[in-house]
Amino acid sequence: MSNKNDEIEIDLLKLFKEMWRHALVIILVALLVASAVFAVTALFVSPTYEATASFYVNNSSISIGSVSYSISGGELNAANALVNTYIYILKSRTTLEDIIEKAQLPYTSEELGKMITTKVITGTAAFDVTVTTLSPTESEKIANTIAEVLPERISEIVDGSNVRIVDYAIIPAHRAGPSYAKNLLIGFLAGAVLAAGVVAVRFIISEQNDQLIHSTDELRQLYPDIKVLAMIPDMRLSEKKGYYYSSYYGDKKKGDK
Repeated sequence: MSNKNDEIEIDLLKLFKEMWRHALVIILVALLVASAVFAVTALFVSPTYEATASFYVNNSSISIGSVSYSISGGELNAANALVNTYIYILKSRTTLEDIIEKAQLPYTSEELGKMITTKVITGTAAFDVTVTTLSPTESEKIANTIAEVLPERISEIVDGSNVRIVDYAIIPAHRAGPSYAKNLLIGFLAGAVLAAGVVAVRFIISEQNDQLIHSTDELRQLYPDIKVLAMIPDMRLSEKKGYYYSSYYGDKKKGDK
């Protein structure tokens, strides 16, 4: 029965040497996993494309319901609050449905909402709207449709609003994802960790086994002043000839003379 307070002591220097001894195997496994991840990415993950339109909040005095905002050059906190309000309006169901209708998109408002991400430009009253799809032309089309629909939609809700378009979206020339380099690195690191973990587990098991007593000779060497009175036979079933017996007389099989 094992004691709950038993502790496993690991010689870190020996473990490091064991890792170094298997360094080639670890690297090969890491390269194999990285190659598999690259192949899966290239064959089964569709490339995505991003198109971005930029907006600027240029309001002097507006009101939302009973709350009024007065914006000057030194009141960027209020401007940021307005930017967040405009982003909320953009992602509302009604606005998304207007975009879908105008661009004649085959998506639901929930599906379109997942394609749209926003970014507030720190320290300014500007924000970017990025659309990510599987088609570069579709990403550009949706982003520019947002540029057409959003200012009008905001003016219907926020009195005195004046959202200006800084940049319209252009058709992206390069894919936004997936990143082959990033996935290769992740695959390599995952393979290296996996292989190193296997080496470490085998090392720990081997170290534990080395601390066990495997024969009467080892027992006599460790405790020369104590006599061995009896032994429990190791009755492991042989593949061909029956059982093994360990005794003072050496290892024998059942039926041996």
